[in-house]
Amino acid sequence: MKTYSAKPGEVERKWYVIDAEGKTLGRLATDISVLLRGKNKPQYTPHVDTGDFVVVVNAGKVAVTGNKLEDKMYYRHTGRPGSLRVCSLQQMLKARPTEVLRKAVKGMMPKNKLAARQINKLKIYAGPDHPHAAQRPEAIE
Repeated sequence: MKTYSAKPGEVERKWYVIDAEGKTLGRLATDISVLLRGKNKPQYTPHVDTGDFVVVVNAGKVAVTGNKLEDKMYYRHTGRPGSLRVCSLQQMLKARPTEVLRKAVKGMMPKNKLAARQINKLKIYAGPDHPHAAQRPEAIE
């Protein structure tokens, strides 16, 4: 029996919508990364993008455990000397709630060109509304 390898043209893509309200950040990010990579499908092929589109709503209401709101820090550097910017999770949720979830999912994806294309299929919205009703996304609990 020959090993099946998916071709990029024969991949069927579904749309899923996930409500992030009250869900733990890390567990939600792992579920999203599995859907984006297509590892939940029997025709998963590591070098082909077999993943689906994922729409996340209520990203600003994601939950974390312990003292992560104050203790977890996000670092970025502008490239200039002495310009390290530090922001806590609580500040990040207020300023840019969608980026918290995007960074968590991106950290769980492989570091290659394929993952860079797969992360573009992730659509995150801070509120309960999204403009992807025409794609008829399937709700996931």
